[in-house]
Amino acid sequence: MSWLHIVVLAIVQGITEFLPVSSSGHLVLLPSFFGWGDQGLAFDVAVHFGSLAAVCIYFRTDIIALLGGTGQILRGKVDSYMSRLALGLAIGTIPAAIAGLALAGWIEENLRSPVVIVVTLSFYGVLMVVADKFGGSERRIDNVRVRDAFMIGCAQALALVPGTSRSGVTITAGRLLGFKRHDAARYSFLLSVPVILLASLYKLLELITSTEPVPWGELGSAALISAIVAYLTIGFFMAVVGRIGLLPFAIYRLLLAALILYVLV
Repeated sequence: MSWLHIVVLAIVQGITEFLPVSSSGHLVLLPSFFGWGDQGLAFDVAVHFGSLAAVCIYFRTDIIALLGGTGQILRGKVDSYMSRLALGLAIGTIPAAIAGLALAGWIEENLRSPVVIVVTLSFYGVLMVVADKFGGSERRIDNVRVRDAFMIGCAQALALVPGTSRSGVTITAGRLLGFKRHDAARYSFLLSVPVILLASLYKLLELITSTEPVPWGELGSAALISAIVAYLTIGFFMAVVGRIGLLPFAIYRLLLAALILYVLV
């Protein structure tokens, strides 16, 4: 991979990982558009670790409090806000973890195609607008129940299909359940931590057991770029989502789907 290749893909990954516009859609389009080869497993591991670092740093206060809540759960106490939130995030992680272990390989082989991405970008883009327009706005993150956590977790599992967007589908689910935009986004980002961590560790294990040489310098640079850009992207999205809503991102998804359809299909 050239340094231009590394920098561009790391920036795109950092921007699109946490915006509801599908990182996979962009990472399929760009290499095809510029004639680049597949970036490979090692690069995916690096940029995902960068994304994980970004969300953990941005929500560091929440993460520390959630660790305390997890400790309370282990002691049999689920009566505080953070212990209930930690329990909800754990429950919400289960569907994606099970689906990932059972279906990730099949999805990678059969659904990673431009046609699938066009369909998912378009469908979930329209659903995002419907949820944002007609979903309630009276519930806050401290109002998440076990049922809500499981339903949002099931929505997160759908993001294994390329083009869906993990943040997009979980924020959409939160809006359909009546959560305020800012709270739906915050819950989505916190829910991403265990999922990105598990996915990164799984890919790292594959990388370690692989016989391919590992370009650590390139990977470290990609991870750092992805982390910086992802951190700025999270800050931007959290600052504006309550004011502008999800419609601009849905429109962008439809335009991206049209571009992929034109260029690759």
